[in-house]
Amino acid sequence: MYQQAGNGMHLHLFLTKNGKNAFYKKGEYGNLNQLARSFIGGLLKHGPALSAFTNPSTNSYKRLVPGYEAPVALTYGQGNRASAIRIPKYVSNPDEVRFEYRPPDSTANPYLCLAAMLLAGIDGVVRKIDPVKEGYGPSDKNFADDSQKDHIHFLPRNLDEALDALAGDHEFLLRGDLFTRELLDQWVKLKEQEIKSIGTMPHPFEYKMYFNL
Repeated sequence: MYQQAGNGMHLHLFLTKNGKNAFYKKGEYGNLNQLARSFIGGLLKHGPALSAFTNPSTNSYKRLVPGYEAPVALTYGQGNRASAIRIPKYVSNPDEVRFEYRPPDSTANPYLCLAAMLLAGIDGVVRKIDPVKEGYGPSDKNFADDSQKDHIHFLPRNLDEALDALAGDHEFLLRGDLFTRELLDQWVKLKEQEIKSIGTMPHPFEYKMYFNL
């Protein structure tokens, strides 16, 4: 809705093993251990490609803009609402220590969205992707106030960019045969049709800006 805060679908993630939180380690940043950081690294590394499933509508990217507490930066931190991943600071129970992936919205197909996110995180664990070494943080301040902002990676600015990212980064989705190349090709084809429809349809606001009534 125009000039209204966008409605995100923040997803909180943690892993249990033998009844214990497998992501927890007291004293580490956010009380998250290396396993959790590798999972975070996978999500952020594949964040642009994930956007094709977590933010699959042309409308999605009217929410993902700077200045509205929307996640636009591929970073993680405890108090930064501009980061794609935020670690809740209010959690004190070790069993509930977790992080939230904030870009998704409810135009997403939850089956595809959640499966893609899990595969991205698993890829991070398998490849031991370190989010710190990759330059994804941790960052507790808004990128606009960060002296290193020129080195920050950002989410796609529109669905076009998300599809381009998916075209160049989709091998992680093929692990375990959860996604097939045919499904990915069909998804891209469908989304390209949506982009074309919006791109060629005059918008009511264009009449207000350009039409001499």
